[in-house]
Amino acid sequence: MTRALAFAAALVVALPVAAQQTMPPAPFAYRQLENPAQEQAAQELMETLRCLKCQSQSIADSDAPMAGDMRHQVRTRIAAGESPDQIRDWLTKRYGDYVSYKPTVSTTTWPLFAIPLLLVLLAGAILLRRFGRRK
Repeated sequence: MTRALAFAAALVVALPVAAQQTMPPAPFAYRQLENPAQEQAAQELMETLRCLKCQSQSIADSDAPMAGDMRHQVRTRIAAGESPDQIRDWLTKRYGDYVSYKPTVSTTTWPLFAIPLLLVLLAGAILLRRFGRRK
């Protein structure tokens, strides 16, 4: 009985270790491009892309395996001659608008731009109406 409990306890402890990612990081996850201009463009783009696992860090700052894969994709595509805008569009299509810290106006993101403007207009109308009565 004690052997069975000891085996079960060892199994419970060993399962999370076995679930760890054993794949090595992508080649360009931590290695920079040889061309300084391309690396600069890649770095600037990576700072504007959100790590989907960490959610509060850019892929340039995150150590998550997914962020490493995204850095690899950015550097590979920059080295292949794609522009940062093309890469951002590809990542947005793949992961959704949430991946970008710099959203563009689209059918899904227009409230991000419209609601603050509407709130400012509403506050202005309220202030005009309130101070207009006093005169």
